[in-house]
Amino acid sequence: MASLALTRRRFNPVSRLSLHKCRSTFSRSGQAGEDRTPKQKLHIPSGFEVDLSHPTYVIWGSNTGVGKTLVSTGLAASLLNASQNLLYVKPVQTGFPQDSDSRYVSHKVKDILKQRKPSNNVHISHQVLKASPRAWELLPGSKGFGEVASYERAIQGMRNVCDYEGQTVQGLYKGLADLKLVCKTIYGWYEAVSPHLAAAGEKCSVDDCEVVENLQNSLREFNVDENNTNRWSIIETAGGVASPGPSGTLQCDLYRPFRLPSILVGDGRLGGISGTISAYETLCIRGYDICAVILADTGLSNEKCLSTYLHDRVPVFVLPKIPDDTNNTLLEWFSESYKVFSEIKDTLQTSYFKRIYRLHEMPMKARQILWWPFTQHSLVTEQSISLIDSRFGENFGVYKGKNHKDVKESIVQQFDACASWWTQGPSAILQTELAREVGYTTGRFGHVMYPENVYEPALHCAELLLEGVGKGWATRVFLSDNGSTAIEISLKMAFRKFAFDHGFLPEHFNEDLRKICPQFKVEIGTISYTTCAFFIEMTMEEFSEESYTGRGLFLDPPTVFLHNEEWQLHLPDALMYSDLKYPGLVIHASGGMHMIDPLFQRDLVKECRKRRIPVIFDEVFTGFWRLGAESAAEILGCAPDIACYAKLLTGGIVPLAATLATESIFEAFEGKSKLFALLHGHSYSGHAIGCAAAIKAIQWFKDAEMNLNICTDGSRLQELWDSKLVAKISALSSVKRVIALGTICALELQADESNTGYGSLLASSLVQKLRDDGVYMRPLGNVIYLMCGPATPPAMCSTLLQKLHKRLDEC
Repeated sequence: MASLALTRRRFNPVSRLSLHKCRSTFSRSGQAGEDRTPKQKLHIPSGFEVDLSHPTYVIWGSNTGVGKTLVSTGLAASLLNASQNLLYVKPVQTGFPQDSDSRYVSHKVKDILKQRKPSNNVHISHQVLKASPRAWELLPGSKGFGEVASYERAIQGMRNVCDYEGQTVQGLYKGLADLKLVCKTIYGWYEAVSPHLAAAGEKCSVDDCEVVENLQNSLREFNVDENNTNRWSIIETAGGVASPGPSGTLQCDLYRPFRLPSILVGDGRLGGISGTISAYETLCIRGYDICAVILADTGLSNEKCLSTYLHDRVPVFVLPKIPDDTNNTLLEWFSESYKVFSEIKDTLQTSYFKRIYRLHEMPMKARQILWWPFTQHSLVTEQSISLIDSRFGENFGVYKGKNHKDVKESIVQQFDACASWWTQGPSAILQTELAREVGYTTGRFGHVMYPENVYEPALHCAELLLEGVGKGWATRVFLSDNGSTAIEISLKMAFRKFAFDHGFLPEHFNEDLRKICPQFKVEIGTISYTTCAFFIEMTMEEFSEESYTGRGLFLDPPTVFLHNEEWQLHLPDALMYSDLKYPGLVIHASGGMHMIDPLFQRDLVKECRKRRIPVIFDEVFTGFWRLGAESAAEILGCAPDIACYAKLLTGGIVPLAATLATESIFEAFEGKSKLFALLHGHSYSGHAIGCAAAIKAIQWFKDAEMNLNICTDGSRLQELWDSKLVAKISALSSVKRVIALGTICALELQADESNTGYGSLLASSLVQKLRDDGVYMRPLGNVIYLMCGPATPPAMCSTLLQKLHKRLDEC
């Protein structure tokens, strides 16, 4: 093998990926300067984590005016009576300061405790952090207290507020530890309307990221004292489950990064059953755990219907009827409700302990009963297992605690830099969209028989595939369930077409085919086709011939990579050419993330065409924007006869695969006998749910309104990886080669010959450090890679590169 450095032309294959440059300024209409920001903005601040060292619950309402604040108050009084400290947070408040739920909770709990006589001293405080100018001027102590100069009113943006009040309720017994109730409002607007209307009307908008970050900070401040385990946190939302937040993002989406266990306050009034069930389903489809449903008795017995619907999955609690008299102090009502709130508190505490216990036991049980693919279990310790609690867009919520070095138990966010085995691409918004489509299709179709039937998801999915990745060459779509199945199907198609074109097929299938046709030998389970190339290239030297042998002809292709800030061409000895041009590259992924010379691939296609050999493009990994284009055929500049797609086809949400073919491939299977047909299929062929997810993903990735990475002509993604950072990484002494294309940035670590290949553990410590940095990676031996989605912001890609460079520089 020889290595040829292309130093004269400073060749950069990435920058020449497409014939059209992506514009630096994007707009909906293609005109510079127009806003292309999605209507919803869901982000996770860096260093985001959720503390699990004590119970934290979110209180949702099935609608506005169902009594969320009364539930917060009663639960707070019950917790303090049980010697628990409590933080109550109202992130978003409108109608402020005349209406303040946090102030109500602090004052009403004080009155309840005075009546009930607590055992401990209880310090009760109330604080407001930020308010709109119009709300701020009405707060005591503000300038003018209701009469603010016009220039002050004209200043836009939220004001920092120093509104604090505190008092102590004396306990019955001396010597007991003092308790505290901390009540906070984070944002307050004057108008008593939906938060997005108040924010717009008072010209005080707040980004989603800022709301999430300030809520997280409030929770952190309360948790500073790690020795105090007797504490709870309650977060009360505004309005209903799907009421908009300040930016217009629905609150069920706005608070999704936390994925905190939830309490749903239902509606006991006429029509409340429907509203409560709708709210419940809205939370479930976003992955929330609902631990209790609470509603006030109105005499309609709504709780009976709700309990039946929920099938005892969630306990339903009924509070006494709330007095209609607005002058009623409700102290008597809270006294009547005391037993119910005590039961709610016990139920929530039990739910919390069950969750923590399950999190503690899962790594141990996983090692005992799971058999992971591509894993040597003797090398896996209980401490090294990643316990994934949930996923939000491109991030895992990973549990850290008892089995880790972390002092406190928490859920921390890690960027899924391996795209969950190369399947994932959804943002947080698309994840919810896909969940909705899957839910709808499950309800409408479930799974239905495919042969000789047609239904909308399958037909629409096929139409989009032919209009997209198959445009200009494919006429038929064969839907299956996974990538290796799609490859098996493609091989059957190719062998039949070859036999058809070369006269090997009889006119009738009543003859002995074994005597007439050549014997095509195919290994069943064609994952081994990619695997054997994978093993031959990377680890074959580690296996004996008896344990594994290659089953095919595998070529040694020329590859391109970046080393020491220069792009280099790596040629086999037999292919030493000097004047080559490369408009784009295709990745050999599982073989170690190699960029294969496209000229080499085009020449293979040309030679196959001369010999009437069908050409298959395996795009299971490369298809749907993984390489920066919807199809690798666009990059290579030539079309196949057959192509296979999976992984990003559905956004990674459910399995589905598609094998596309030309009409001439299809015609090779036509005949008078069924035995001439393509006799291949699986139980989940044409899976309606997978097709529905594919429809949404295909359309969403190409939607310039949602995916800001699409160039204005819609043909390419903008370059996501900072070329300067990539070059800087390639110059590190620990790095042998780097590639960056589309959503992939991969590198091979320098290693001795004895420590290379898939079996190498060289990258293990580096990968663990990056996981500690919030970047989840899984190596291919001494090859590591970062993989994002088609809609990942370039700024996030730069952050990932910076973390990678820092850790590599330490090596």
